[in-house]
Amino acid sequence: MEATAAELKQREQEGKNDYVLLDVREDYERAEFNIGGIHVPLGQLSMSMDKLTPYREQEIIIYCRSGKRSAMAQELLRQSGFKRVRNLEGGMLAYQE
Repeated sequence: MEATAAELKQREQEGKNDYVLLDVREDYERAEFNIGGIHVPLGQLSMSMDKLTPYREQEIIIYCRSGKRSAMAQELLRQSGFKRVRNLEGGMLAYQE
């Protein structure tokens, strides 16, 4: 199940911080614009699973520029036993609209 930019913005407005944001973009992309969260570029995700282990039971919303890399990250996390992972549909492009 994917998360939408509208849903995420609404949750932010309501102060609902019952989820973890995971940014899988590269450093330069994050420097240009980001909405916070944990930063682990997709290429480093497999080696950085221990960084995410404390959040295994929480809802994790993953984002990238357009939603493609975050969809790959979502699958990697699911294969590693994370059950509540959602991809931000359309990524930062949709979020910034």
